[in-house]
Amino acid sequence: MDAVEARLAELWMLCAVVPDDTTGQGPADGSPYLTLEYPVAREEQITVGAPGFNVFRETGVIRLVLVQDTGTGTRQPISWMDSLRALFRGKQFAGVTTFAASPAIIDPTNYTGGKFKVSAAVVYYYDLFA
Repeated sequence: MDAVEARLAELWMLCAVVPDDTTGQGPADGSPYLTLEYPVAREEQITVGAPGFNVFRETGVIRLVLVQDTGTGTRQPISWMDSLRALFRGKQFAGVTTFAASPAIIDPTNYTGGKFKVSAAVVYYYDLFA
């Protein structure tokens, strides 16, 4: 999570990144924002050996969610999502390896409580040595 947040802090400037525990609020000015979710994750031991040299691999999904007020159109969030997908598609950073990023889908579930949300999922893995 720290590596993903650091990558966004360095490379993402189009809107605020709002911590997941405050997503219902968003920025005070009502501007679009991004939040992160990790809906799927697991860890398995890849090697067995001396302490400190074992590899534990975490695999999972990073869900990127762009949120804006309804009635402002779909061009901007879809364009922004494409830019976000490019930041994570097939990348390696801070020990994290990411793969393909799903495209954003538009259907009736995008509209919730006066907000329009689009999301993409990025599969990742991270090796921890312990």
